[in-house]
Amino acid sequence: MHEIILVTVSGQDRKGLTSSLTGLLAGYGVRILDIGQSVIHNHLTLGMLIEIPQGAVSEPILKDVLYKAYELELSVKFDPIGEDHYSEWVRAQGKPRYILTVLGRFITADHISRLSQLVADHDLNIDIITRLSGRTPLNGPGAAKRACVEISLRGDPSDLVGLRQSLMDISHGMDVDLAFQEDNVFRRNRRLVALDMDSTLIQTEAIDELAARCGAGAEVRAVTEAAMRGELDFKESLRRRVAKLKGLPECAMQEIAASLPMTEGAERLIANLKRVGYKIAIISGGFTYFGEVLRRKLGVDYLYANELEIENGALTGRVKGEVVDAERKAQILREIAEREGLSLQQIIAVGDGANDLAMLSLAGLGIAFHAKPKVKQGAKQSISTLGLDSILYLLGMRDREMVADDG
Repeated sequence: MHEIILVTVSGQDRKGLTSSLTGLLAGYGVRILDIGQSVIHNHLTLGMLIEIPQGAVSEPILKDVLYKAYELELSVKFDPIGEDHYSEWVRAQGKPRYILTVLGRFITADHISRLSQLVADHDLNIDIITRLSGRTPLNGPGAAKRACVEISLRGDPSDLVGLRQSLMDISHGMDVDLAFQEDNVFRRNRRLVALDMDSTLIQTEAIDELAARCGAGAEVRAVTEAAMRGELDFKESLRRRVAKLKGLPECAMQEIAASLPMTEGAERLIANLKRVGYKIAIISGGFTYFGEVLRRKLGVDYLYANELEIENGALTGRVKGEVVDAERKAQILREIAEREGLSLQQIIAVGDGANDLAMLSLAGLGIAFHAKPKVKQGAKQSISTLGLDSILYLLGMRDREMVADDG
């Protein structure tokens, strides 16, 4: 006969509380079967599932714990756990686990209420809720900058497709991003991030900037937008747009390259990933001329993009070599993975346009970033409220573990 008791302790956190309580139990030879502790705003909650030694009586042990808790100004509660209940809990450890990451400028009770009800409706249990973002000031710098909560889930979802659709609906309706991932070994061992460039790594479409210098800005911009929505063949649309650039002097490209607007969080993302050994790739339907600027600035390891033909100091209106379209992006991703000895599951791919979808689908973590509706619908994950550095939260990184905050 095993006597199992759940001991729950709460109160103001102070140094040495856990040591005092477990030290007392150690004197009785108590076995700890499970333990969890959290501190929110200096308030401690400690739970211990303990087994009373065979032949021992629980009453004096629990009485001593009660006295010690009183001495430490803590509240304590004892709940006996039946062997059948305990055995059922042990058997449940083989169930799949998932991570739901909640991202926004701020997180409300309504967000958590809606999400917790949704996961319960799909037969998932919440194990742990953890804040990954830093402590948020009420006013001044840093207020409403970014907020992230990670929810660890356990169970077999009754309708995984329906759950993902419901999460997307909540995301659209509540100005929050929700990433739902299987909690497996690959999530904790990503090793490469592949980024689209235009409207992802930088906040512009370089070809639109070039076209504006030629007086064809509106026309080219309309074609670009249609291509990104997936309404036009990318190769054909690129050739049509590049043809409008014929005669543009190279100095215009230099001027644009000197002032490329970086996307929020881009430098912070790359600095932190490189610090922990990630490889960085730019795989873009844009142009190598601008990609080279970013490669040097950010320390990018791989750069694949389209090369504009330049003769006599001006653009010819043609692209040199093979066009980097959706299929080529996916092929490049496979080639880099093979070169680096990586599983595709270890790769993160990020993009905003329809020509990124094949790459996003191939990667273990594919993220539609501030993307068109068709791309959001087709990608595994989507981010629309925060900057690129919020991807670090999807890897389980905390603000306190990050460096190089770019504001």
